[in-house]
Amino acid sequence: MKKRFFGTDGIRGKTGVYPITPDFFVRLAYATGLILTKHHKSKNNPTVVIGKDTRISGYMFESALEAGFSAAGVDTYLTGPIPTPAIAQLTQKLDAEIGVAITASHNPFDDNGIKIFTRLGTKLAEETEVEIEELLDKDLVLVAPENLGKARRLDDAYERYIRFCLNTVPKELDFKRYKVVIDCAHGATYQVAPKIFRSLGADIIAINVEPDGLNINREAGSNHPSSLVNAVKQNQADLGIAFDGDGDRILVVNQDGEIIDGDQILYILLNYYQQQNWLKGGLVGTQMTNLALEEKCLAMAIPFYRSKVGDRYVAQALREKQWMLGGENSGHIVLLNHHSTGDGIISALQLLSALEASQLSLNEALSEFILYPQKLINLPIKDAIDPEAKTIKELIREAELIMRDQGRVLIRPSGTQPLLRIMTEGPDEELVVKAVEFLADQIS
Repeated sequence: MKKRFFGTDGIRGKTGVYPITPDFFVRLAYATGLILTKHHKSKNNPTVVIGKDTRISGYMFESALEAGFSAAGVDTYLTGPIPTPAIAQLTQKLDAEIGVAITASHNPFDDNGIKIFTRLGTKLAEETEVEIEELLDKDLVLVAPENLGKARRLDDAYERYIRFCLNTVPKELDFKRYKVVIDCAHGATYQVAPKIFRSLGADIIAINVEPDGLNINREAGSNHPSSLVNAVKQNQADLGIAFDGDGDRILVVNQDGEIIDGDQILYILLNYYQQQNWLKGGLVGTQMTNLALEEKCLAMAIPFYRSKVGDRYVAQALREKQWMLGGENSGHIVLLNHHSTGDGIISALQLLSALEASQLSLNEALSEFILYPQKLINLPIKDAIDPEAKTIKELIREAELIMRDQGRVLIRPSGTQPLLRIMTEGPDEELVVKAVEFLADQIS
């Protein structure tokens, strides 16, 4: 299936540069609306939930999507700025056909894009993405005036999502003994995250919660943890939690200001779920998952599976295997017992629940889990590079020899940016660094 616009996670790019333009978004909504109305059996119009992060361009693209859907005879619910996982949840709750989040996730403010969810709260199937793209060039012919779609504001969207998140925490638990710094990246979590954690008793210091449309992810959030590290140390907090711009993943910092990645979070949750007899099946990681986590699963007699990189593929593998827990070292955690997609706030709530239930600090919970050194270089590229090409495989073999055949190499193109991701991993950090630098130098 060859796709022109959809990548690993929706569509994303520079605002004002095709296809991230208002006219494209109108056509995208119209094409999607044609598919929805074709399969819709009710006399009423099909419905779509539209939300966005805090980028200034979100208002423009919200209007464009609303116009395109209306032209195709689709009603829209508009939520305003809200985390992307909330769109997945509200789509299910409102029995809408799809949900659309206008976001470029952790990218700078002048990027934008969309993520689309099905009525089950799952990422849109790639077959449907292809079907939408095939209709993008179709002439825009309005439905009869009486059948045009209507738009309405969903005024209680925040409250619905807050209740949903709170219901994932066991009733007997609270977080009164924790002082937590929350970095909302001036993004979609800026209103809901502090309220949720404060309602559970935690002493919350909220930073980067003043979006102005231009500052989302600017030296803030999960991609820029320095402000979180400083705030944790200055406030002598127990831990810090940073969200990305649209709130579907997290980065955690311990009381010493050390970064805790998604693999370490998964290890804590794995122990918690197993101790509570909640664990169903095994753990799904990705090609980027640290080898140490796979070895821990083996030692605990827990099945482990690597999916392609991307939380959609983690969730897909979990559903296929009927498991419940998976994620990426980037901080995308998928908990199918709580949500249909990755959710940063729910992941953070489950992490705190695990610590509270065990009465362990973050450092204590990780005392028996040491990650292998893993180095990643994101190499900008203009032209596509095939990781399976003979020359690349020869370079990989040379890198493996540099690590004395005790390491792992992964080379893959980014699904969202013009980058080639080069990763090496192994027990000897000096050799791991030497190998990744060799690969980056040779490929560039």
